[in-house]
Amino acid sequence: MTAICPDYLVEGLETVFRRIHRERMAGLPVLNPELDVEAVGFCAWGEYCLGVLVTPWFMNLMLLPGEGDAWQGISAGSVQVHHFPSGDYEFIVGEEAGIGYYQLCSLFSPMFEFSSQAAAVATAQAALDVLLQPAVADAAQDPAPAGVPGQDAMQQRGWEERLAEPVSRRAVLRGALFGGSRS
Repeated sequence: MTAICPDYLVEGLETVFRRIHRERMAGLPVLNPELDVEAVGFCAWGEYCLGVLVTPWFMNLMLLPGEGDAWQGISAGSVQVHHFPSGDYEFIVGEEAGIGYYQLCSLFSPMFEFSSQAAAVATAQAALDVLLQPAVADAAQDPAPAGVPGQDAMQQRGWEERLAEPVSRRAVLRGALFGGSRS
């Protein structure tokens, strides 16, 4: 996945959500004052542009329609399921003047867990990395690739024991699968 999404799509997304931040969200207590609007890691994924949008009030996986694709036949508020290497995820369709239709999958909201923009952006990139890795069940079939964080811990405890424990989507995105916290 090396293709880059057209700059105008990503810049348009940031522009629209910066305007929302200034106009609709101004003064609301759900805003983390340490954060700004930033599109992270957007690249081509099939016929879509995939990335993470970080704002002072949420962090969402985002899908934007490919060039020339207006996503005819979908409506705002509907749910679309998309398959990624790590599994199936539900996205909610949104529509906003200036960008048209987009699809989002919530990762964090509100954003008070983040002390800085750099921490939020690093988490966003890590979430994309996990999203695009094979699912836990698929990973159990093969040894962990070299250099995977927590690889030694996984080998010490054994795959079967680790996979038997429940894991939430948020925990997976925080790295619980590779030895991090499961809360």
